[in-house]
Amino acid sequence: MKAKFLIVLALLMLSSVAEAQRIKDLASVAGVRSNQLLGYGLVVGLDGSGDQTNQTPFTTQSLRSMLEQLGVTMPEGMNLQVKNVAAVTVTATLPAFAKPGQTIDVTVSSLGNAKSLRGGTLLMTPLKAVDGQVYALAQGNMVVGGFGAAGGDGSRITVNVPSVGRIPNGATVEREVGTGFGAGNSLTLNLHTSDFTTAYRMAEVINETIGPGTARPIDATSVQVSAPLDQSQRVSYLAMLENLTVQPGEAPAKVIVNSRTGTVVIGSNVRVMPAAVSHGSMTVTITQDPLVAQPAPMAAGQTAVVPRADIEIEQPDARMFVFNPGVELEEIVRAVNQVGAAPGDLMAILEALKEAGALRAELIVI
Repeated sequence: MKAKFLIVLALLMLSSVAEAQRIKDLASVAGVRSNQLLGYGLVVGLDGSGDQTNQTPFTTQSLRSMLEQLGVTMPEGMNLQVKNVAAVTVTATLPAFAKPGQTIDVTVSSLGNAKSLRGGTLLMTPLKAVDGQVYALAQGNMVVGGFGAAGGDGSRITVNVPSVGRIPNGATVEREVGTGFGAGNSLTLNLHTSDFTTAYRMAEVINETIGPGTARPIDATSVQVSAPLDQSQRVSYLAMLENLTVQPGEAPAKVIVNSRTGTVVIGSNVRVMPAAVSHGSMTVTITQDPLVAQPAPMAAGQTAVVPRADIEIEQPDARMFVFNPGVELEEIVRAVNQVGAAPGDLMAILEALKEAGALRAELIVI
């Protein structure tokens, strides 16, 4: 039986005229961005599910270093065997304009061979950015969504991932990141999706609203806009700009085929030039049915198994359909569905149309 496939009609525009969208949904302000933070720490209080310290020497080293900083001197050569401690990495995202004293969420992930972080407490961990500076301090009790259970015979079951947890509002911001928002006499709006038409229309809308020469498109991604020098006025100015509506340009014609799932996404602007496509397939079925040969009674022969194979070939009628010049999306989908193409057949049809120069779209196979 042929595998069924799913055709998703990706109508990138809901109508022939694109729906107007707010600038805040189409672009972001250059320099106003989040930053990634990373730290290394210890989780304590685990119920015997921590690192096996004889296999993770960095956990023992970190624990010894922490105890020494707290005034606890460990005898030389002492082998620490603790099962309630785990070495972890701590990650967080520092939003733009985050101020000291505000809190952010953190994600804690096991670095060693700890089986679960459930019930653990993260000790104070400095979080650094790529410049090596500490921007936040994380500490607190973790929320772990997964769990595991093991039997005495070695059987084990795990639900979700118990070696990763989160601490809501688990880090306190200690340092502010400069954004450059108030510097200079202009702002740059960066489009989420590069498009020359959208950049041009955005500049035109701003100039019609504020005044000629206020905005100018730099390239397919960026639009430079004149802005007040006073930062408080710049905030209200940007609040007005981001609520202006712009009619974005139509997306380029694309056909995306997922060969693993059989999903096909076709953009609304896909067109096919005059072409004739013939589609057909052959099915060959081979059935093994061994024949047992018995010798005659009182004969000196032996029972033998004679291999026998039945071969059946099914050749369905090949179908051909014609694409007229400039055929639209609905007709393409209807024609492909009529021939009952499987995912591999559809990919072959699209690739053949592309090679013939009849497919006016970018073909992407993932």
